[in-house]
Amino acid sequence: MCGIVGYIGKREALPFLMQGLKKLEYRGYDSAGVCVQEKDSFFAVKKSGKVLSLETAVKNLSITGTIGIAHTRWATHGAPNEINAHPHFSCNGQIAVVHNGIVENYIALKELLKKEGYKFVSDTDTEVIAHLIEKFYPSAGSGKANLETATAEALKLIEGAYALAILDKNSQKIVVARKSSPLVLGIGKKEFFVASDFSAILPYTKKAVYLDDGEIGVLTSQGYAVKKLNGKSVDKKVQRVALSVNQIEKGGFKHFMLKEIFEQPSAVENTLRGRIKNGKIKLSVKGVKSISRIIITACGTSWHSALIGKYIIEKYAKVPVEVDYASEFRYRNPIIKKDDLVIVISQSGETADTLAALKEAKQKGAKTLGIINTVGSTIAREVDSGIYLHAGPEIGVASTKAFTCQVTALALLALYLAQEKGKSQKSILEEMQKLPEKIKETLKDSGKIRKLAEKFKGAKNFLYLGRNINFPVALEGALKLKEISYIHAEGYPAAEMKHGPIALIDENMPVVFVCPNDDTYEKVLSNMEEVRARGGNIIAVINEKDEKIEKLAKHVIIVPKIVDALSPIINVIPLQLLSYYIADFKGIDVDKPRNLAKSVTVE
Repeated sequence: MCGIVGYIGKREALPFLMQGLKKLEYRGYDSAGVCVQEKDSFFAVKKSGKVLSLETAVKNLSITGTIGIAHTRWATHGAPNEINAHPHFSCNGQIAVVHNGIVENYIALKELLKKEGYKFVSDTDTEVIAHLIEKFYPSAGSGKANLETATAEALKLIEGAYALAILDKNSQKIVVARKSSPLVLGIGKKEFFVASDFSAILPYTKKAVYLDDGEIGVLTSQGYAVKKLNGKSVDKKVQRVALSVNQIEKGGFKHFMLKEIFEQPSAVENTLRGRIKNGKIKLSVKGVKSISRIIITACGTSWHSALIGKYIIEKYAKVPVEVDYASEFRYRNPIIKKDDLVIVISQSGETADTLAALKEAKQKGAKTLGIINTVGSTIAREVDSGIYLHAGPEIGVASTKAFTCQVTALALLALYLAQEKGKSQKSILEEMQKLPEKIKETLKDSGKIRKLAEKFKGAKNFLYLGRNINFPVALEGALKLKEISYIHAEGYPAAEMKHGPIALIDENMPVVFVCPNDDTYEKVLSNMEEVRARGGNIIAVINEKDEKIEKLAKHVIIVPKIVDALSPIINVIPLQLLSYYIADFKGIDVDKPRNLAKSVTVE
């Protein structure tokens, strides 16, 4: 989940490296470091804490080198301090390494290197990479030693995941490599960039080269080359990235999360754009007619959208759907058949567990489809078919617009599958096209929700309840609150409250009910009665003024009515706002919640 940037060219490297780290800080903010090469010397600075600490430390330094690498860390091995911050160096000080990923066999490698006299100064797994490269440098490539051949030899011993940027103080180049962690090259005019995410490169170029697993890139001020670990050259396609700088700026909002909540009308509109024409859905899904079962696998917020997708697909397409945590999927040896469709959902397209689940599905012969936001990501390149969300970059760690767009994409898929079976769903298509306006209408109540958040900012626990297709909305509401406000919260199907959580309810417990006027309305009303009888403080999300609910709930949030299958897209928005405003009132850095990172690229 760490962020990597690198630069080689004619301009001073340090300003780009610092700006790049700021753009990538959502990937990790435990510590940060930078290393700039000037002739045959390294100038390195490392600091614990956020990038601001590093920026302050280098502010008055005269570092004019035009080659450099930098890193912002999400700690896996070793405490988040200056010693464990990247870059890490070889014993002889010749090699500098920044790394995103995990070296799974680092303990064995560390013991081996120690016996050979290599000295370790950190607790990280990354340091073994620097020492391994040093070890192979004298003999790599049968007497033709250079940084890339030494790196290739070192990586043959590494088990796990890595995205790497490496400097050698005796050569004017950056060597990069990847396996199961994202890395992209930016192609400029006699200057080249490296980053974990193209957002760090965007102000300088829109030309990208995406590295694949098992590839090594060599960048000089004159050009770049990509090879396999065995030295075989790879011809890589240069892609043009369709992003603008405005999309990765806050645009006047206090936090990216708030901006992204308010971007949802346009984000959902972009997900729908061009996909509904003349009452028909236009998608490209391979082997539709032979699908007998669908398995959806995802993590976190994407898993919640998958649960909603199950309801919608089974209702309209009449295809059985299973939903799995990607982190558990491959470890239970799932039964997968050739007529199964495995759907993987990931905002970043780089989620390690979801990528592993995709590989498992492909290995077992299933058809695969990705629902992805990030163009050019690993998952997007590896699935048989895909649906891009076109939601624009999501930088806030807590996902908002990606969730509503994922549900929109799943609804499109469900109706497309039904359409391919000859079942027209004209009425819901008309409702779907109203989504952007209904989201705008929902967001108009943000002031009221802000006042509600001020009232509950001191709560220690929350309970979120919903039924049917809105049960996953309760899960998502609870997750958002936990992620950014650090308030303990749980989401449950409303009927399950009696099977345990009811014991927690008292006058200090806010209980959020997602209660649209649907088939489960009367049942949820009964659950409200049970909470009220125990003194619970009820907040209800409803569709219209409702005397029955207003007698039971202390607070109501009214959202627009829409067809049941699409209601989660509307009903989740007040819960996103509630979480955001509570966290903001508590003075928390909403975009950088503690211990979290945006893109989970390690298991």
